[in-house]
Amino acid sequence: MACQGLVASNLNLKPGECLRVMGQVSPDAKSFVLNLGKDGDNLCLHFNPRFDAHGDANTIVCNSKDGGAWGAEQRETAFPFLPGSVAEVCITFGKEELTVTLPDGYSFKFPNRLSLDAISYMATDGDFKIKCVAFE
Repeated sequence: MACQGLVASNLNLKPGECLRVMGQVSPDAKSFVLNLGKDGDNLCLHFNPRFDAHGDANTIVCNSKDGGAWGAEQRETAFPFLPGSVAEVCITFGKEELTVTLPDGYSFKFPNRLSLDAISYMATDGDFKIKCVAFE
Protein backbone atom coordinates (compact mmCIF):
# COMPACT_ATOMS: atom_id res chain seq x y z
CA MET A 1 0.00 0.00 0.00
CA ALA A 2 1.21 3.49 -0.84
CA CYS A 3 2.23 5.70 2.03
CA GLN A 4 -0.55 7.83 3.38
CA GLY A 5 -0.28 11.55 2.73
CA LEU A 6 -1.40 14.35 4.99
CA VAL A 7 -4.17 13.56 7.47
CA ALA A 8 -5.95 16.27 9.45
CA SER A 9 -8.76 15.95 11.97
CA ASN A 10 -10.80 18.38 14.09
CA LEU A 11 -11.04 20.79 11.12
CA ASN A 12 -14.62 21.90 11.85
CA LEU A 13 -15.28 23.25 8.34
CA LYS A 14 -18.82 24.67 8.36
CA PRO A 15 -21.35 25.17 5.53
CA GLY A 16 -20.39 28.10 3.32
CA GLU A 17 -16.70 27.73 4.13
CA CYS A 18 -14.12 26.84 1.54
CA LEU A 19 -11.12 24.54 1.77
CA ARG A 20 -8.33 25.48 -0.63
CA VAL A 21 -5.67 22.84 -1.24
CA MET A 22 -2.57 23.53 -3.29
CA GLY A 23 0.01 20.92 -4.14
CA GLN A 24 2.57 19.53 -6.52
CA VAL A 25 1.45 16.78 -8.88
CA SER A 26 4.17 14.12 -9.34
CA PRO A 27 5.85 14.07 -12.76
CA ASP A 28 4.86 10.40 -13.15
CA ALA A 29 1.43 10.79 -11.52
CA LYS A 30 -1.06 7.93 -11.82
CA SER A 31 -3.71 9.31 -9.44
CA PHE A 32 -4.22 11.19 -6.21
CA VAL A 33 -6.94 11.40 -3.62
CA LEU A 34 -8.42 14.11 -1.43
CA ASN A 35 -10.86 12.77 1.17
CA LEU A 36 -13.17 14.99 3.24
CA GLY A 37 -15.69 13.96 5.87
CA LYS A 38 -16.07 12.88 9.47
CA ASP A 39 -13.39 10.15 9.48
CA GLY A 40 -11.85 7.56 7.17
CA ASP A 41 -15.05 5.50 7.00
CA ASN A 42 -17.44 8.45 6.62
CA LEU A 43 -16.50 10.65 3.69
CA CYS A 44 -18.79 13.21 2.14
CA LEU A 45 -16.26 13.62 -0.67
CA HIS A 46 -13.67 11.24 -2.11
CA PHE A 47 -12.03 13.33 -4.87
CA ASN A 48 -9.82 11.17 -7.11
CA PRO A 49 -8.23 12.60 -10.25
CA ARG A 50 -6.94 9.62 -12.27
CA PHE A 51 -4.23 10.22 -14.85
CA ASP A 52 -3.99 6.51 -15.57
CA ALA A 53 -5.46 4.30 -12.84
CA HIS A 54 -8.20 1.69 -12.39
CA GLY A 55 -8.93 1.72 -16.13
CA ASP A 56 -9.57 5.48 -16.18
CA ALA A 57 -7.44 8.02 -18.02
CA ASN A 58 -7.60 11.77 -17.35
CA THR A 59 -10.86 11.42 -15.43
CA ILE A 60 -11.94 12.78 -12.04
CA VAL A 61 -13.85 10.21 -10.01
CA CYS A 62 -15.85 11.39 -6.98
CA ASN A 63 -17.63 9.27 -4.43
CA SER A 64 -18.82 9.15 -0.83
CA LYS A 65 -18.30 6.56 1.89
CA ASP A 66 -20.94 5.93 4.53
CA GLY A 67 -19.97 3.68 7.44
CA GLY A 68 -17.20 2.16 5.33
CA ALA A 69 -19.46 1.48 2.32
CA TRP A 70 -18.78 3.29 -0.97
CA GLY A 71 -21.62 5.04 -2.76
CA ALA A 72 -22.14 5.51 -6.51
CA GLU A 73 -19.22 7.02 -8.41
CA GLN A 74 -19.66 10.32 -10.19
CA ARG A 75 -17.25 11.00 -13.07
CA GLU A 76 -16.16 14.37 -14.43
CA THR A 77 -14.56 14.66 -17.84
CA ALA A 78 -12.94 18.03 -17.09
CA PHE A 79 -9.30 17.32 -16.27
CA PRO A 80 -7.08 20.40 -15.86
CA PHE A 81 -4.29 18.52 -14.05
CA LEU A 82 -0.83 18.08 -15.55
CA PRO A 83 1.89 15.79 -14.22
CA GLY A 84 4.72 17.79 -12.68
CA SER A 85 2.61 20.92 -12.20
CA VAL A 86 1.33 22.79 -9.16
CA ALA A 87 -2.46 22.55 -8.87
CA GLU A 88 -5.00 24.19 -6.60
CA VAL A 89 -8.44 22.81 -5.80
CA CYS A 90 -11.07 24.73 -3.85
CA ILE A 91 -13.93 22.84 -2.19
CA THR A 92 -16.86 24.82 -0.84
CA PHE A 93 -18.84 22.85 1.73
CA GLY A 94 -22.62 23.13 1.78
CA LYS A 95 -25.43 21.35 3.65
CA GLU A 96 -26.91 20.03 0.36
CA GLU A 97 -23.79 19.71 -1.77
CA LEU A 98 -20.10 20.43 -2.14
CA THR A 99 -18.80 22.61 -4.94
CA VAL A 100 -15.41 21.64 -6.32
CA THR A 101 -13.51 24.30 -8.26
CA LEU A 102 -10.67 22.99 -10.39
CA PRO A 103 -7.37 24.74 -11.26
CA ASP A 104 -8.78 26.10 -14.54
CA GLY A 105 -11.80 27.65 -12.80
CA TYR A 106 -14.28 24.96 -13.87
CA SER A 107 -16.53 23.86 -11.04
CA PHE A 108 -18.97 21.03 -10.43
CA LYS A 109 -21.28 19.93 -7.62
CA PHE A 110 -21.26 16.74 -5.59
CA PRO A 111 -24.15 15.93 -3.22
CA ASN A 112 -23.57 15.92 0.55
CA ARG A 113 -24.94 12.35 0.76
CA LEU A 114 -24.07 11.96 4.45
CA SER A 115 -25.84 15.23 5.35
CA LEU A 116 -22.85 16.20 7.47
CA ASP A 117 -23.14 19.61 9.10
CA ALA A 118 -19.36 19.99 9.40
CA ILE A 119 -16.23 18.50 7.85
CA SER A 120 -13.76 17.49 10.53
CA TYR A 121 -11.48 15.14 8.59
CA MET A 122 -9.24 15.57 5.57
CA ALA A 123 -6.74 13.11 4.09
CA THR A 124 -4.64 13.12 0.96
CA ASP A 125 -2.97 10.20 -0.72
CA GLY A 126 -1.25 9.36 -3.96
CA ASP A 127 0.83 11.39 -6.38
CA PHE A 128 0.21 14.83 -4.88
CA LYS A 129 2.39 16.67 -2.37
CA ILE A 130 0.53 19.27 -0.31
CA LYS A 131 2.12 22.70 -0.37
CA CYS A 132 -0.62 24.77 1.24
CA VAL A 133 -4.03 24.29 2.87
CA ALA A 134 -6.21 27.32 3.54
CA PHE A 135 -9.66 27.78 5.06
CA GLU A 136 -11.82 30.64 3.84
